[in-house]
Amino acid sequence: MNNNLTAVPHALSVLDREAHYGHSGAVLWLTGLSASGKSSLAMALELALTKLGYSCYVLDGDNVRRGLNANLGFSAKDRTENIRRVGEAAALFADAGLICITAFISPYREDRARARDATGAVFHEIHVATDLATCEARDPKGLYKKARAGELLEFTGVNAPYEVPEYPELRIDTSNTSIADSLQALLSYVVGNISLNRLLE
Repeated sequence: MNNNLTAVPHALSVLDREAHYGHSGAVLWLTGLSASGKSSLAMALELALTKLGYSCYVLDGDNVRRGLNANLGFSAKDRTENIRRVGEAAALFADAGLICITAFISPYREDRARARDATGAVFHEIHVATDLATCEARDPKGLYKKARAGELLEFTGVNAPYEVPEYPELRIDTSNTSIADSLQALLSYVVGNISLNRLLE
């Protein structure tokens, strides 16, 4: 780290931000295979939480790679850097008092642990544990087909590993559960763990 850098303190405290938004900041980190349902759940959760009065925003893998991380490829090194940047950005959202919902394959445990370290105690790892066969059968972008044909290298689940979370705060399997039911499980978890003060007034 550059020794010439000095952290600049904010005029607002964590409690100030909680009072403003009515809830604490947090990171809800959705991880799982491609086509597991991460993005669909993340976007549905953002809408549902906003209707309840939470302030939140989704960082999605494809969207981030179109801008912030457009210069990164899919090698193991670049994937690690992709998640490092997202983890730091998500931590800033949480520090600002918002709920940041992320939807990233984030296949490596070490990278997810680094994202947790960046955020601290308000990091919630949510494993969208849909099995490979179901994800490959869905294949909405045709990526599994390309990977099986050798046209797409370093694709998680086919020719690159996915390290299953060992102790996630929540595990959801969309193989036999609808998005609506999975969303309800997510909502129940969030409401139970991130209190909305305005609901108590």
